[in-house]
Amino acid sequence: MTLMLEETTDETTDEQRSHEGENGPGSRLRQTMVGVRLSISWLGLRRSLTREQKSQAARAFEASSDYVAASKKLLDTKSPAFQAVTAIRTRATALWKGMSLPFPVAGLRLMRAEDVETFDGRMRDLSGELREAVAKLEHEYEDLRTAARERLGSLYDRSDYPLSLSEEFALEWEFPTVEPPDYLRRLNPELYRRECQRVAHQFDQAVELAEQAFLAEFSELIAHLGERLSGAADGKPKVFRDTAVEKLHTFFARFSHLNIGSDEQLEQLVDQSQQLLQGVQPQQLRSDASLRKHISSELRQVESSLSDLMTDRPRRHLLREPK
Repeated sequence: MTLMLEETTDETTDEQRSHEGENGPGSRLRQTMVGVRLSISWLGLRRSLTREQKSQAARAFEASSDYVAASKKLLDTKSPAFQAVTAIRTRATALWKGMSLPFPVAGLRLMRAEDVETFDGRMRDLSGELREAVAKLEHEYEDLRTAARERLGSLYDRSDYPLSLSEEFALEWEFPTVEPPDYLRRLNPELYRRECQRVAHQFDQAVELAEQAFLAEFSELIAHLGERLSGAADGKPKVFRDTAVEKLHTFFARFSHLNIGSDEQLEQLVDQSQQLLQGVQPQQLRSDASLRKHISSELRQVESSLSDLMTDRPRRHLLREPK
């Protein structure tokens, strides 16, 4: 049995713990969320050098080839056409993470059941955009290969390059179940019971992961804006971008939508900050020194409270691995 720390008391009975588990944040998460996985197929842009090529490179430095790792870049990824394709991958990943919470299974996250249709529609749009962007990249593919041949010299190998790019890029998403299969209940009730305990434990872990992710992101955003608003550089207020404020408002909306009510202190700090910045525009912070000073002072207090909260977290929760 593995133990992780949480505040608890000897007076807590098994019945109380069972009741709390059935009505706790992990259970609420399990009732309202579904699993969502995003898979991205992408053209491999690097190839390892052959043994002979690696030996040749090692000899130039009088090194042993066994201690040298080397690869070659196949295409110029800085071309506008390639960057357009890459930007869609970035947007798809951001959408997936922005609409979901972490889950302790690699590649799997949790999404509110009510958001599945919206997510599916937006991913379909992105998938269509990707096909169009890849088609445009295809038109430049031969020029990119020609440029690669000139830059790679004797390292160029035509077999490294697919004939077409149309099948090399793809976005795929699915909503796999995270619950034990129902047939297991009929085949082996005891195994089914243990599987239910395992899944319940995973959702308890998901609560922890969500709290940690929210806390880390919020702390980073508050610290960044606070640092930009405080002090001066060369005798003038520090420069900051509109996104320093906009990202916080985006966080407030996402936290409100995905929050599962598991951390009252964090909720209070988010609410406090949201009220502080409500209606405040970036330009106001640039032009109004008094407002800038007031916001900066309040953010420092929030940042201090967040720091204390992050320090206390290791003592706040005890999770027991299911037997």
